[in-house]
Amino acid sequence: MKYINFFFIVFSSVLFSQNSIDVQLIDKTKLQVNDIVKIDNFENLIYINNNSIITNRATESLRYSNVQLGNITSANAFNPLKINVFYKDFNTVVVLDNRLSEISKINFNTTKPYRIISHISTGNDNTIWCFNQNTQELELFDYRTNTTKAKTLPIAENVNQITSNYNTCWVLTKNYLYVYNYFGSLLKKMKNDGYHSISESNGNIVLQKDNSLFYLKNNTGNVIPIQLPNLLIKQFFVTNETLYIYDDEFLHQYQLINE
Repeated sequence: MKYINFFFIVFSSVLFSQNSIDVQLIDKTKLQVNDIVKIDNFENLIYINNNSIITNRATESLRYSNVQLGNITSANAFNPLKINVFYKDFNTVVVLDNRLSEISKINFNTTKPYRIISHISTGNDNTIWCFNQNTQELELFDYRTNTTKAKTLPIAENVNQITSNYNTCWVLTKNYLYVYNYFGSLLKKMKNDGYHSISESNGNIVLQKDNSLFYLKNNTGNVIPIQLPNLLIKQFFVTNETLYIYDDEFLHQYQLINE
């Protein structure tokens, strides 16, 4: 175990001291879905298709749909035991377990104070991060107790995307990337240099600008370009140093490598 830890420390120090990150193609798979939600360490796939959440495992396929809530706006499976499905038109979030059975349903139309939610992401325990358009605040909302555990100061601009892990939430706006801890305190505010999409992996962030990707290592301000072949980037994820890019027809799997 000591040798493995040493390898990753050395690999990380080399990887992020360079001016760019190269990739090596591992696999390319035909795939036609509406949106990918998550690819886990075992390459199990959670995705959205025809307004349903679907999980594909080696032994089975599961599906969840709720036509009464309209179209799925987004879904988050950072915690695969508590998958969050957001229905923006109905201001509602449904929490699913790993069998895609409902654990909880949060109707923000009935919570007090009244909230209009534009974005959501996973929090720790029984919480979700949600951006309240009424107050322009990011809240850490506990759906078991219907209470706000933490909230930020107002963000005086429209939010493009939020992503999170158990301890941190990243908020991307047109002008800045904000980083908050689970107390709602601002840890960092970085100028947005044209990035329009982000993805989190072990506290690191991958950012998309046009049809290019960049790596932002945790606790640094050093944005490193990822050298990619010319392909359409509809969605992207990083899982354990593996970069997945979906181009609306194929799922490309790349290993991040040092020069």
